[in-house]
Order: sequence, then structure tokens, then C-alpha cells
Amino acid sequence: MGSVVALIPARGGSKRIPKKNIRLFHGKPLIAYSIETAKESGLFDRIVVSTDDGEIARIAEEEGAEVPFLRDAEYADDFTTATEAVEHSLRRLEREGVAIDFACTIYPTAPLLEASYLLKGFEKLRNSDAWYAFSATSMPFPIWRTFRLTEEGHCEMFWPEYFATRSQDLEEAYQDAGQFYWERRKPGKPPFRFDANALPVLLPRWMVQDIDTLEDWERAELMHRVLKEMERR
Repeated sequence: MGSVVALIPARGGSKRIPKKNIRLFHGKPLIAYSIETAKESGLFDRIVVSTDDGEIARIAEEEGAEVPFLRDAEYADDFTTATEAVEHSLRRLEREGVAIDFACTIYPTAPLLEASYLLKGFEKLRNSDAWYAFSATSMPFPIWRTFRLTEEGHCEMFWPEYFATRSQDLEEAYQDAGQFYWERRKPGKPPFRFDANALPVLLPRWMVQDIDTLEDWERAELMHRVLKEMERR
């Protein structure tokens, strides 16, 4: 029987928000929230942080995660995708003798995530023949009525045939929430795509916030504050 592993990818080279993964978010390093949520779920045999940065490694260990190795430099530059970095780290664990049945990538920028959704994802994947289960949420506006800007600065609808259609008559669309990704670790695993091999775990929109800019950060802090106030009522 293999193990269930959480892998939190956290490189040190954030450009738009310096030291984003360990910047204080309501008094705690941002990455601490993802580590705490993984621990709270009770699902994982190991909670591993993959980083190239010594300071991130130290803080991650203080928060209760493992950092068994520092990520190779070639998997920590601006051109390596998160998927490539995660796969490299999981394969290194496996080469070092860790038998993994299920792995869950949890992003370090998910301070609003609740452990119950990790549990839902795991159960959904384990009880299916799919390869992946991932966090998703509904789009806040019908994508069918969206438009692009032309080179002249004019509007050009993607689907002009839906301009006069009522919003409630348009099919709802969903997006990747970018918070966690469960996967089976077996030979023959297909690449992650939005297809029949991947099961969405729907999160409410008020729990989803990318943190790529300072504006995103401030919005996430406001959302977190409101959620905590609601819990106290």
C-alpha cells in the first residue's frame, strides 16, 4: 500500500510580490495556511514543500511540513511550469523510495481553502476511474457574452449570436480555481486536461482568489477577514 502525499510547490523567485509565499498574511506566512489545511484534513502521510529557497524551507519546516531536498535550479526558473516542478519533485520522492498512491498539489497561495474540499476531492477521485480531481468554481458572468478588443480598440464579441440572449438562458461555465489538484500515481497517467479524466470539485466563488498582484493580495486579505468574522457570529 502506497502513501498519500501533499506537495506544496513554493519557489523563491516571485517578482510581482517579493517573497510572496512567506509574506505575512494576517500575521502568518502565506504558505502556513496551506500547510495547516493539509494537516487539518488528516489525509496525508507526508506533507512536502518543494522549494529552491532556504528561507521558505526553514519556515515550512517550522509550520510542520517536510523539505527533504531543495528543488534543482533548472526547475525553479521563470520558464518552468508549476506542473513540471511538481512532477519533478514527486518523481524525486519516488526515486528515493517513497511509494505514492495518491498525490495532492496544494498551492501555497490558497489561504481561503478549507480541509473539507481536500476530503471531497480525495473521495471523489478514489471512488472513480478518473486520474485527477481538482478545485473549480463557476464563472461570475456568462462567457458567451464576452468580447475582445480589436487593434483599433473596438469591441468584437467571441459569440455575437448570443448578444441578445438572456443571461439565465445561457449555459453556466466553470473555471480552474487553482487551489489543489489530486492525482493517481500509476503508470500510464495521461496529462492533466479539462476532460473526462479530471473531476471538478466545486468551490464557492467567495473562496477563490488568485494572488498574483498586490491588488489580489489585498482582496484576499479582505475576503479572509470577512470569512473569519462570519465564523465568529
